[in-house]
Amino acid sequence: MKLHDLITEYVTFRKSLGQKFTSCEYILKAFARTTAASTDAQDVDPDQVLCFLGNPATCYWHRKYQTLVGFYYYALSRGHISSSPLPKVIPKLPPRFVPYIYTHDEVRRLLDATTSFRKTHVLLEPHTFRIILLLLYGAALRISEALSLTMADVDLANGLLNICGTKFYKSRLVPMCHHLTEAVDRYAQERRSAGHEDIPEAPFLVGRTGQALAIPTVQQAFRDLRTYAGILRTDGARYQPRLHDLRHAAAVNRLIAWYRAGADVQKLLPKLSIYLGHVNLSSTQKYLTMTPELLHEASICFEQYAL
Repeated sequence: MKLHDLITEYVTFRKSLGQKFTSCEYILKAFARTTAASTDAQDVDPDQVLCFLGNPATCYWHRKYQTLVGFYYYALSRGHISSSPLPKVIPKLPPRFVPYIYTHDEVRRLLDATTSFRKTHVLLEPHTFRIILLLLYGAALRISEALSLTMADVDLANGLLNICGTKFYKSRLVPMCHHLTEAVDRYAQERRSAGHEDIPEAPFLVGRTGQALAIPTVQQAFRDLRTYAGILRTDGARYQPRLHDLRHAAAVNRLIAWYRAGADVQKLLPKLSIYLGHVNLSSTQKYLTMTPELLHEASICFEQYAL
């Protein structure tokens, strides 16, 4: 069976299980292009696989490898190939990426800088940029979720956001606090005053022209904003503070607030997982980076329990 045909069959199978499988499909199609799609699946050799995997010192190497593991398990189990060309020795993963946890002061500096970090705002206007940051931090949204909001998804009367078609192929309702609801309402009024389309299916967050915003546009603007606000990492990490780290910061700062309030964090953690839209608790645990402040509050809680 041709490699291209087998990959098509495998992708169709995974999607039939209800999975999006978008990124894995992209990896497998790239694999087919690298090894020549017309090649018979049985004839792919280990050298071709290693050439596709590339530099082993990256997380993406492991991501590609795990995608191929699933594919070749499928091919072996159905008798399309007699042996797997995958490497037997697997390199260690690089050090785990540690997200940047913004302090309350840094979040305030970012919000304040939205009006002045650029001399001209060609597409992304200051009030739109500000509400995007507030949604990512105040409602812990992913940037894709925020930019996918439609007019119908924003329920200001009840302070709710309807998040559809998320990363894990699920939908959820996200309640907003009173202050965030007021901020979203002000943006809605500014949007209305600008004459942007307000039919139910229209994008809620729009650029100056009224069109939906692209993720790269917001990410580049955030890099400029962060530099302007003087928020930099000094711990030698691979990446400077990212837009997505606002979501991490929201989760960690919520945990700190619970500790300070004397709440039962173990009982509340599953609720935080649901709020973030995770499929399981282990996904949420990856967000809860142990910052010095979080460790301090946890140690106080343990000391009170021990005494």
